[in-house]
Amino acid sequence: MNKKTKTIILIAAFALFVVLAACVYNILSQRVSPQNNIDISQKNGQVSQDNQEQVTEKMKAPDFTVLDAAGNNVKLSELFGKPIVLNFWASWCPPCKGEMPEFNKVYEEVGQDITFMMVDLVDGQRETQEKGAQYVKDEDFSFPVYFDTKQDAADKYGIASIPTTIFIDKDGYIVTGAQGAIDEKTLQKGIDLIR
Repeated sequence: MNKKTKTIILIAAFALFVVLAACVYNILSQRVSPQNNIDISQKNGQVSQDNQEQVTEKMKAPDFTVLDAAGNNVKLSELFGKPIVLNFWASWCPPCKGEMPEFNKVYEEVGQDITFMMVDLVDGQRETQEKGAQYVKDEDFSFPVYFDTKQDAADKYGIASIPTTIFIDKDGYIVTGAQGAIDEKTLQKGIDLIR
């Protein structure tokens, strides 16, 4: 294969990747709303608008595999059965670091009933598994941390900015989400929607 053919194949592969990423983004953006749009009246696929009830189509949370702190593979789908707070973060991200103490506080209050999946986006350069683990240890956070070393979770959810939080019900359906840092009150609103 000559250099020109390789270049054409790479360009085609990149174009396909962009199209797929755009499709995933469009699907998720219709279902996952920003933090300011978390609707506390939404419950179990029902959305109240102008006193008129309408059922929204449920979207199954895309499955992915990450590593736990011990280096074991963990699939999102293995955690279905309890509501899930899925948070994407990195130790170099100031907004992520700003919201994590509130996540830890809420985790300590409701962690028996709600699964917290705090996914560190490890790129191997700016963020490493060691940096993420050290940050969590230094801050003495008690929630479980997972490491997206292969960018499987980030790719499946089309994560373009962090922090991003997604609220998943016990049956594995996305209920709502928030892009950007959220406070304890907003976190609790999201949890109330998936209980």
